[in-house]
Amino acid sequence: MSLISQAHAAAEGAPQGGGMQLFIMLGLFAVIFYFMIYRPQAKRVKEHKTLMSSMGKGDEVLTSGGLVGKIAKVSEENDYIVIGLNDTTEVTIKKDFVTAVLPKGTMKSL
Repeated sequence: MSLISQAHAAAEGAPQGGGMQLFIMLGLFAVIFYFMIYRPQAKRVKEHKTLMSSMGKGDEVLTSGGLVGKIAKVSEENDYIVIGLNDTTEVTIKKDFVTAVLPKGTMKSL
């Protein structure tokens, strides 16, 4: 019985771990979240918007579906582009699905 009363007495005398430590930990997690998740994602979104606005007729592009083609027509009002896959085949896609603008002559080297 004395062992239990000693343990109970030791627990009562232990200092409480103040709320300040909790706020410091939450602040630290917020900083880590910002630098490791939010900031890189915002940078990628900004780069993709720049890429979409810089596309023009004649650029060779790669889509997220794996299609490689040359832009035949750009529609400014509804964010669609027409990509010519070869001389006879054209595909209409949203600008959002373009992942990269390729260097000129890439299609001929494939």
